[in-house]
Amino acid sequence: MATLGPPEPEQNYTAEHAAPLSEALHRYWGYESFRPGQENIVRSIAAGRDACVVMPTGGGKSLCYQLPAVLDRRRTVVVVSPLIALMQDQVAQLEQMGIPAAFLNSSLSSDERSLILRRASQGHYRLLYLSPERIALDGTPAWLGRMPVSFFAIDEAHCISEWGHDFRPEYRQLSRLRELFPDLPIVAFTASATQRVRHDIIEQLRLRDPYKHIASFRRSNLRYIVRQCDARTQNELLLRAVKQVSDGSLIVYAPTIARVGDTVDFLGENGIAAVGYHGQMQSSARRENQEKWMADEVRVMVGTMAFGLGINKAAVRMVIHLSLPKSVEQYYQEAGRAGRDALPADCFLFWQKKDIGLHAFFIGKIEDPVEKGRAWQRYREVERFVQSTECRQRHVCRHFGEAPKWESCGNCDVCAAMPDWLELEPRNKRGTSRKAETTRPAAPRPATTTARGSTDVELKEYLREWRRTTARDKGVSAFVVLHDSALVELCLVKPSTLPELRRLSGFGEKRVEMYGQEILDVLNRFRQGDRASNPGKQKVSSPAKETLRLLAEGRTFAEIAQIRSRTLRAVVSLVADLIERGEAEFQPAWLPPERYNQIAAACQQLGMGRLKPLKEALPSEIPYEEIRLVIARLRTQNPSKVA
Repeated sequence: MATLGPPEPEQNYTAEHAAPLSEALHRYWGYESFRPGQENIVRSIAAGRDACVVMPTGGGKSLCYQLPAVLDRRRTVVVVSPLIALMQDQVAQLEQMGIPAAFLNSSLSSDERSLILRRASQGHYRLLYLSPERIALDGTPAWLGRMPVSFFAIDEAHCISEWGHDFRPEYRQLSRLRELFPDLPIVAFTASATQRVRHDIIEQLRLRDPYKHIASFRRSNLRYIVRQCDARTQNELLLRAVKQVSDGSLIVYAPTIARVGDTVDFLGENGIAAVGYHGQMQSSARRENQEKWMADEVRVMVGTMAFGLGINKAAVRMVIHLSLPKSVEQYYQEAGRAGRDALPADCFLFWQKKDIGLHAFFIGKIEDPVEKGRAWQRYREVERFVQSTECRQRHVCRHFGEAPKWESCGNCDVCAAMPDWLELEPRNKRGTSRKAETTRPAAPRPATTTARGSTDVELKEYLREWRRTTARDKGVSAFVVLHDSALVELCLVKPSTLPELRRLSGFGEKRVEMYGQEILDVLNRFRQGDRASNPGKQKVSSPAKETLRLLAEGRTFAEIAQIRSRTLRAVVSLVADLIERGEAEFQPAWLPPERYNQIAAACQQLGMGRLKPLKEALPSEIPYEEIRLVIARLRTQNPSKVA
């Protein structure tokens, strides 16, 4: 870890100065000590200094601005946050800790907004969360000027930089804050910013002599493994990877909305419950699926890059990417959602050559030539990362401007051999250039338990069930009731009195007051033999059986797609597979006879090996879906002619 700017050694602070910080840390968060770097950041911000903080996901960024807010009982910290769901979860968690907080966004009614504004002007809140769009509204500076604001905290600050991987134009409006409120400090936080982006953040926000804290980008508990594959082997690798995880959650990142649905269905057909998440889902459906995953009702989340920002889940044991990410920063941020509890976790990147074409397609849609150039630069950096023979951890650190003094992590696929279960074919047929791979042993994965001993699996599930029920009753996310790390503490210590509970990490005064006796009762019932009934566990349903049931009801493909939250293409592709397997029959009513004959004639002439030549040869109004259905029927009628 490197701390830039004038150092402020923690050992120089007197006990008198340290007391309020330590007291607040224990009272509200239930922690006995800070994580590395946190105390200096908190003290710098509390002293009224600008700051630029880069910490990895799960490093404790939010505490760095929330704790100074708690120390100042007369003023309010204004937090700029990019997502409505993220604001809501943060505020709910703060309220459960006994810290007055609120958010202002489009989800509120006008009456609710008016009430919050009135309370904010009276200094009622310690933290007020706003979107960057709201900061840009004409009337915002006026009512902010009537508030007793202590400082502005900019979360996900890399979004302000055009050189960043997730640039958002509305973030550029935040530069107005310095003009409008020249006397108020501004602090910026991000988990993934290169040197260039960090400089841009400081310049755009006009930070004055900021306290700079740049934590190391090395995540030593994560194992990075990159594997090139093809369409045939990728699903097999995915399935094998998912089956490696017996306890804890997983995230699978898919490149497209259609692939999200396909992957959820594929896992479901193989007995693994999964839910999806993408930008075109209704917000209520996204929220429901996210909450199921957060509450451990379902272990696997399959999402596009729209999923994950602000996710506060510690026990993610694996993150799998099914395509090349847009940038190294994006990959670092998404893969970094694994292992936030500091226990071992795996990050797999299974990519195909066709990913290059997908990148080129999306980059080609960028009209601004400068931004297009940046996109290509980011892609080339990703290409260098996946093809590199340098330690993955070291490559990531150097990408972000860090100069590691070590050569090897001893754990990634470059520093150690691929795990045996990843080998679908002999090594000499893979075309790998790493000759030493056959003799290097694969790095073993330590058991995912703490040094204090293994957790009681039955007790953990019993507590999870109580947490699910409690969260549902209170209308909050599961982690707001009890964080994963606190749940593990309970399993390890099994306290029987409130004083014992208060000594556990993560149990602040308010949490003990709200849930303490209830938790002790739960632990007592467990000691007496009660066990989880698992009513909240997601049942694994077969996408094929569900689709066949809907077809039998007379549903159209479009209706099935809507009911199952899938694309039309995905539904038709599944039905075609069912026809070829003899599990469904082709229905002539699905398309007019003349259309069927046109497609069948083209198939006879051009073969059925590839869809694109058939699509190009047929009239433009004939969609891929109809071609796929006709091919399925022809293959069942003439199996000997299958190309």
